[in-house]
Amino acid sequence: MRGGIWFVTGAGAGLWAAVRARRAAEALTPDGARDRLAGLRVGARMLAEEFTAGAAEKDAELRERFGLVPHGLPELTPGARGATVPGSITAPDQAPDGPAGVAGAAPAPHHPLDSTPGPRAGQEGSS
Repeated sequence: MRGGIWFVTGAGAGLWAAVRARRAAEALTPDGARDRLAGLRVGARMLAEEFTAGAAEKDAELRERFGLVPHGLPELTPGARGATVPGSITAPDQAPDGPAGVAGAAPAPHHPLDSTPGPRAGQEGSS
């Protein structure tokens, strides 16, 4: 009985060693190296896609939490005089008149998702 157990153990170890040696020899061939590099590229691409998806998800969550506009430029209402995109720079000769009538002062920003209307160009604010 003891001899059978040792025989099976030895045969299993020999089979395992033969499989490992064949895999190692295959990895050292040009095709094996090419396959490993292709696997690394696929893994790096998947990691980058996961990172991009996670960043976009977190960005959307933060924008929703802080009430910011979605990506892209906000839509401007037709005929709104002096409407500017937040963060944009206007030339001094094209600067809209501010709420106090001072040339070059930007009007109070109005968020597109706000339900309360902001002051419009050409109207005096009562606040």
